[in-house]
Amino acid sequence: MADKHTIVIVGGGFAGLEFIKNMRDSPRFNLILVDSNNYNFFPPLIYQVSTGFMEPSAISYPFRKILRGKKNARFRLGELQRVIPKENKIVLDNGELLYDTLVMATGTETNFFGNANIERHSLPMKTISDALSLRNVIFTRLDRATRLSDSAERKRLLTFVIAGAGPTGVELSGIFAEMRDHILQKDYPELKKEDLGDIYLLDGQDAVLAAMSSKSQSYTYKKLKGLGVKIKLNTLVTDFVDETVHLSDGNTIAAKNLIWAAGVSAKVFDGFNQTSYGRGRRLKTNAHNLVDGYTNIYALGDCAVLDGDKEYPDGHPQLAQPALQQAKNLASNLLSANDTWKPFTYKNKGSLAIIGRNKAVMDPPKERFFVKGFVAWLIWIFVHIMGLVNFKNKVRTLYNWIGYYLYKDQYFRMIIKPRERG
Repeated sequence: MADKHTIVIVGGGFAGLEFIKNMRDSPRFNLILVDSNNYNFFPPLIYQVSTGFMEPSAISYPFRKILRGKKNARFRLGELQRVIPKENKIVLDNGELLYDTLVMATGTETNFFGNANIERHSLPMKTISDALSLRNVIFTRLDRATRLSDSAERKRLLTFVIAGAGPTGVELSGIFAEMRDHILQKDYPELKKEDLGDIYLLDGQDAVLAAMSSKSQSYTYKKLKGLGVKIKLNTLVTDFVDETVHLSDGNTIAAKNLIWAAGVSAKVFDGFNQTSYGRGRRLKTNAHNLVDGYTNIYALGDCAVLDGDKEYPDGHPQLAQPALQQAKNLASNLLSANDTWKPFTYKNKGSLAIIGRNKAVMDPPKERFFVKGFVAWLIWIFVHIMGLVNFKNKVRTLYNWIGYYLYKDQYFRMIIKPRERG
C-alpha cells in the first residue's frame, strides 16, 4: 500500500464514514480513519440514552467492525493534537501519521460561551459519555430524593433546567415530562407528584426550534406547555452557582440540574493558519471543500463553512444532511479527473423534531406545508432508524421504540459507574 495515495480522515461521524463509503474501495487510495473513540455513534438519539430509554449499544458501533472487509481502509484510535501542513503530518496523542490528503471531519464541541461556572457544573449533551453521565445523575438524584425529608430540597434536586430550545432541548424536555407523568411515580412511590420538581426550557431567541417554520414552532410550544414544561424565551442563562441558575432577566431558578444544549462550536487545532478559521471557528473552504490556504486539506460537515453555495452565504446548517452530501461530493471528485470536479450544492431535504409520544413536527424542503402529530412522529422514527449505521442497530432501536409506544416505559435505567483502576 506504500505506493498508494494516503488519505487521512479525522473524525468518524456522519461525514467521515460517508466519505469512506463513497470512496468505494478504490485501489488508488489508502484510507486511514482517525478518531478519539473506537466507535461511531448517532448523535440525534443520545438524549434517549441519557434518560434510560435506549442502551448505548443501540446507537453505536465499533469502527473496526464497520470497516471490516474494506480493502483500502484502516482505523487508528487517537486524538488529534496538531497538524503540520508543511510536512504533510498530523500529531496524535499516541503517535504521528503522514498523509497525502487530509480530510477534517471533526464535528463540533459544546460551547459554554466562556462561562467557567456553567462549564464546570452543567451537564452537556454532546457525546455518549455525556449521555451516560446524565443518566447516572438523573437516577442517582431520584434515589437520593427518596431519602430526603425537606420538600424544598427534594424539589431543587429534581428540577431540571434545559438551556437551548433547539431540537435537543425540545426532545429532552418532552421526554422528561413523559417520564414524570408515566414512569417516576411508579418506580419511586416514596415521591409525590409535587416532589418531582419542574422542567424549564430556556432560549435566548423568541421561539422554540428557531430554525424551523413558525407553524412548527407554534405547535411545539403548545404541546410542550401541555406537557407541563415551563418555557422561558428571550432569556439567557448568565451563571450557575450554588445550585441556582441565574437568568438574563434578573430572575433565578433553584435547581441542581442545568442541562446545556445551548450551542456548539467547531474544534480548533494547532497548526492551521488563524485566517483559515471563519464563523463559529469553522474551517473556511471553497466550493470543493478545500480549506483556505492549503492545497491538500479538506473540511467536511460541521467543522466547515463553505464558500460558493449562494443559498447559504453564512455556511450550511450543522446537521447530518450537509455533512453527508459534502462527503459524497468530495469522494466523487477525488475519484474523478481534476477537470471534472463539481462544486458542492446543498439539497435541503427538510427538518424534523420530536416532542414526545405521537408528537413531532416536520418542515418539508420548500415549506409549502408542514406535518405534525402522529404522521410526523412516524416519519421521524423512519428517518432516524434509517440513519443508524447497521441493520442490527436498526432492528434493536425499532424494538425499543415499539416497547415504549405500547407500555410508555423502558428498562434501561441502570446507574452504571466505571471503577477507577490504577
